[in-house]
Amino acid sequence: MSARTDTGDIAEFEEEFTPGATRTPLVIKLLVAATFVVILNETIMVNALPRLMDDFSITERSAQWLSTIFMLTMAAVIPVTGWFLQRVSTRTAYTTAMSTFIVGTLLAAVAPTFEVLLMARVVQAGGTAVMMPLLMTTLMTVVAPEDRGRVMGQVTLAMSCAPAMGPAVSGVLLHFGSWRLMFITVLPIAIFVSIAGLRLLENVGEPRTSPISWPSVVLAAAGFGSFVFGLSKVGAAPWLESGLIITTGVVLIAAFVLVQLRLQRTDGPLLDLRALLHRNFRISLVLMAAGFMAFLGSMILLPLYLQKLRGLSELETGLLVMPGGLAMGLLGPQVGKLFDRIGARPLVVPGSIGMVALLFAMSRIDADTPYAAILALHVALMVTLAMVFTPVFTIGLGDLPPHLYSHGSSLLGTLQQVAGAVGTALLIVVMDSRSEHLVKGGSTPAEGFVGGLQWAFAAGAAIGVVVVAMALLLPSRVDASGEAPDSAQEDDPACHSA
Repeated sequence: MSARTDTGDIAEFEEEFTPGATRTPLVIKLLVAATFVVILNETIMVNALPRLMDDFSITERSAQWLSTIFMLTMAAVIPVTGWFLQRVSTRTAYTTAMSTFIVGTLLAAVAPTFEVLLMARVVQAGGTAVMMPLLMTTLMTVVAPEDRGRVMGQVTLAMSCAPAMGPAVSGVLLHFGSWRLMFITVLPIAIFVSIAGLRLLENVGEPRTSPISWPSVVLAAAGFGSFVFGLSKVGAAPWLESGLIITTGVVLIAAFVLVQLRLQRTDGPLLDLRALLHRNFRISLVLMAAGFMAFLGSMILLPLYLQKLRGLSELETGLLVMPGGLAMGLLGPQVGKLFDRIGARPLVVPGSIGMVALLFAMSRIDADTPYAAILALHVALMVTLAMVFTPVFTIGLGDLPPHLYSHGSSLLGTLQQVAGAVGTALLIVVMDSRSEHLVKGGSTPAEGFVGGLQWAFAAGAAIGVVVVAMALLLPSRVDASGEAPDSAQEDDPACHSA
């Protein structure tokens, strides 16, 4: 590659951008690779907590902060990315995200104390928070509407498959060495992806200049951070304490919304909420929120069951859940191609119904359920989720005008973090409450755990009913111009141009 001229690189880049080309634009390939690497780290610490407790002599609650702080930082930073991505070039945003992530990963690999490792996770999450909206915004800008489903299917690999693969990857790495191996392995990959991106990445769109609203930044960080933090403490702290933190977060988020509505009059909001005026985007937000609540909440239940009740090791647990993550990632592009041909409803409606049925089937798992049955249920669940997420991402953002792509991506990203926190807290509370009730009634701890697990999966299925209801409201397809036939925004031709 070093023998090639810069002119050759640019020519290849422009060829990839040719409207109607069947290949995925190079910029999207690079951003998907980078986003997969950084999002993988959101859940990669799940299996490492026992090792960290021993190495740093900390409690389980303290160790859990390594995952919680990542989620908190993501929730606090993502609302700012809508403003940020409109005001810097693609290369600047990419450089900022990847360099921040690399610094955080290096710091984590050599962290001498738990406090340093915790700070490293904050730095990592800061870079990750920029990558996801950057990928979505760039895709909506450079990919023609009739080809977005196929390309968005590849994005599913990073957006949904990476979190599902985190525990599996960590389980395998922990089998061969220290927890530091997770960061040592990721570091060279992140550096390689960054260098390749900076060599070949070209700027997309023109940056805009406008002052930042610092009160909005403070309200977003404090509001979303407090809300997610309060949810993470549900079940681990007194109800009054967690409820107070959650309430504080809600009040600050409400204040943030009011400030954005005022700033919209001067076209200077940090997060432009006018994206919510678009019908299909609103439906997609609600559907994605419910979907991620069930998905991420359920994802935490299966490893708990396999390790605490069935006694599997970290490696064994990782290998058992890995096929489901791979299935979701590999099927994403194929689902995207089908979406381009047949539209959203033929995929999302049966996918959402299948998700509810499979979550209900998982609520029948007991202490003796064959591993083959658990594997089959998990893989099938990931397949149905792939049928849902790829079309919904595409049709939701496709309903927005180009100047709202970055803000819509930020709203989706923020909601993904919040919904994941809500779903996890809700299902854990359901499981713990039911387990405690059964044990008090005379059941053994193992029987109580199984009963709680069954109720938690049933609660996930109940949340999935909302996904089915929203799926029925989605339009069947988006036509070649990017307009949804039943969109309420057909009066603005710029709304759907690519």
